[in-house]
Amino acid sequence: MMTVKVRLDTVQKVKDFSAVIAKIGADCELIEGVRILDAKSIMGIFSLDLSKPIRLDIHSDDRKILDRLKDFLVEGPGTD
Repeated sequence: MMTVKVRLDTVQKVKDFSAVIAKIGADCELIEGVRILDAKSIMGIFSLDLSKPIRLDIHSDDRKILDRLKDFLVEGPGTD
């Protein structure tokens, strides 16, 4: 599993992120405080506080996924 921080501070970034994450074959979750939601849910993303970075857990060890998400990354990957 990889954990990164992403910034989705505009509507366009949310749309672009959603399009990229939909093509990833692994489960991905956005975590804000006690809220955990499926990162592939665009409606769920809009329910978060998008003014600050959000934790993204990717249930895969495929580092190529990070290349696809590079436009949204705030902090580098950590693994759990």
